[in-house]
Amino acid sequence: FTTVKEKVQGKGISIVLPEGTDERILGAAERLAKEELVQPILVGNKEEISAKAASMNLTLAGVDIYDPATYEEMDAMVASFVERRKGKATEEDARKILKDENYFGTMLVYMGKAHGLVSGAAHSTADTVRPALQIIKTKPGVTKTSGVFIMVREEEKYVFADCAINIAPNSQDLAEIGIESAKTAELFGIDPRVAMLSFSTKGSAKSPETEKVVEATRIAKEMAPELTLDGEFQFDAAFVPSVAEKKAPGSTIKGDANVFVFPSLEAGNIGYKIAQRLGNFEAVGPILQGL
Repeated sequence: FTTVKEKVQGKGISIVLPEGTDERILGAAERLAKEELVQPILVGNKEEISAKAASMNLTLAGVDIYDPATYEEMDAMVASFVERRKGKATEEDARKILKDENYFGTMLVYMGKAHGLVSGAAHSTADTVRPALQIIKTKPGVTKTSGVFIMVREEEKYVFADCAINIAPNSQDLAEIGIESAKTAELFGIDPRVAMLSFSTKGSAKSPETEKVVEATRIAKEMAPELTLDGEFQFDAAFVPSVAEKKAPGSTIKGDANVFVFPSLEAGNIGYKIAQRLGNFEAVGPILQGL
């Protein structure tokens, strides 16, 4: 992750860490501040956070702490939240919701008080993702947010998508996921080679499920012709050169894919956990993309 450090160090980037009393988060905040990688912002009661840090012999010099209960710009945040939710939340609702660290932290990002947010050490994926989907929403040209994992083992790095958000993506969704995953790969120093996965390779099986991936591949190529992307592939045909040579000899992916787009959330979630538990890969994420 040297590439990521190089991109952020010295750039004045601030990152919200909503789980301010979590031991791992406190350790990370201290390190981020000491190495001057980013400006960490912890969310929570300042006295509780400081006491927990002291009990761990950590110093929080250079770390900002924002407490939703005493935040000076809460009125403006409440008004912004009500406007963003467009009739789905009253001012009273907003004040209750923004006591939640993840919602509060996400609003800091939305209002330009921070550049990003990292959460999930003490919260479920659903609790972490929900505020982003409700507040940040998708960027122009993208219809769905998706979640990727960067799978790391020593010098090996792969991108798995979508493993967190979309239960049953359609062809358009899968095409967008492939393109956005390639962009995410580039942020992590990976030259993307995208494989659209299925249980069929280049027409070896026919079903509505395989045709969905075939159509997704066509759409993605039309949307991003400069991208090295192909499908549909079984995993071995995308990953093993000798298998690719037999099953997909004319493909631009020659068993050397490093970005894998799974046809459903079931497949993606199972796939990354198999790589994590049987393959001893570290799973970094989920990283939300398309926002």
